[in-house]
Amino acid sequence: MSESKRTRNPKDFVDESAQRLFRARSEISKIIFGQQAVVDLTLVTLVSGGHVLLVGVPGLAKTLLVDTTAKVLGLTSNRIQCTPDLMPADIIGSEVLEEDDKKKRSFRFIPGPIFTEFLMADEINRASPRTQSALLQAMQEKEVSVAGRPFALPRPFHVLATQNPIEQEGTYPLPEAQLDRFMMQIDVDYPDEQSEMEIMLNTTSNEHYEPQTVMSKQDLIDIQILVRDMPIGEEVVTSILKLVRSLRPGPDAPDIVNEFVTWAPGPRGSQGLMLAARAAALVDGRIMPVLEDVHALAVPILRHRMALNFKARAQGISVSDVISQIAGKI
Repeated sequence: MSESKRTRNPKDFVDESAQRLFRARSEISKIIFGQQAVVDLTLVTLVSGGHVLLVGVPGLAKTLLVDTTAKVLGLTSNRIQCTPDLMPADIIGSEVLEEDDKKKRSFRFIPGPIFTEFLMADEINRASPRTQSALLQAMQEKEVSVAGRPFALPRPFHVLATQNPIEQEGTYPLPEAQLDRFMMQIDVDYPDEQSEMEIMLNTTSNEHYEPQTVMSKQDLIDIQILVRDMPIGEEVVTSILKLVRSLRPGPDAPDIVNEFVTWAPGPRGSQGLMLAARAAALVDGRIMPVLEDVHALAVPILRHRMALNFKARAQGISVSDVISQIAGKI
């Protein structure tokens, strides 16, 4: 955070940050109709410094959401269309052998599309496991290694990946380690009737609204630092810990967990819920998170970090059902 913002009244900086986020939210919503919950959760994830996994059928403005959000937040963005023949070098970059005027040869690294502030990996589960693994180090450590040398990624760095739930042929399931690196899994559903009417009217005419940039990348970095400095009550911390630990099978776990859960969230689930609760409070203009924030964020933050057994699937029980039932008792 810049020195001037360190010495500023903390309450003033919280108010200013909340106003910036409100303007960003409003600007994005002028382009993305009928997906306010998706917009809000995406903003919460970015303010938390995390990555987003969007799951939805084609045509629900997932790509438009990335482009619009990047422009509104003042971030550079790149897109990778994941296919089975995509190679790690197509994402990270590669070294090429060059010869100078004195006939001296040397390798030069040519950065790939991952060297951006906002990366969209479209249909990430169509890439092979080898290629998917190219994102693991980048998402966790914010750097990549090429020929044994580390290369730092831009700051901030966020990945927004999409999955198509209806086209399963030619896909590779994301490994648990990679799913765990996404702070949230956001399900993108169909818009309601009124929103779809707005989409029809606004996208089939010659008049198009251009989103305005309301923040800079430094503003986003400062807000991310602020989120980690925000106070959080002991009751909220205890509730997060109890919720995540209650989802793990064991002697003290609820019956529904021991009966249906195969594997459960690790510490990243608790960390993500802590950060997201703070970020959600800031987006809402509050200085401290409350229990309602934990309940609202539990499903998108935890559902991709756990799996149910065949018995649960046979009975039509979903991961979201289990999380909601446990969260409702905390």
